[in-house]
Amino acid sequence: PGSTPSGNMNFLLSLACIRLRMLPEEAVNAMTLNAAAAMRLEEELGSIAVGKRASLIVTGRVPSLAYLPYAFGQDHLDTVIIDGRPVRAGAALA
Repeated sequence: PGSTPSGNMNFLLSLACIRLRMLPEEAVNAMTLNAAAAMRLEEELGSIAVGKRASLIVTGRVPSLAYLPYAFGQDHLDTVIIDGRPVRAGAALA
């Protein structure tokens, strides 16, 4: 949430939950749909819907969203898809 020179989304999720007292679900929403809306890109980015650009991540197994703020030092990404093309293909695409 807000602006930061850090691109570490794990850290930002933790920071949003700890310092801003956001629920993990609120922080994820702030980093996806609300971020797209702030840039006036909500018609093409920020959520998964027909007609939107297919940019998304697939994580490995995590117990719940509530786990993520406590595990900010771990890489949870399995697969990254940008504009419908895998840029990091993990087990999810195997």
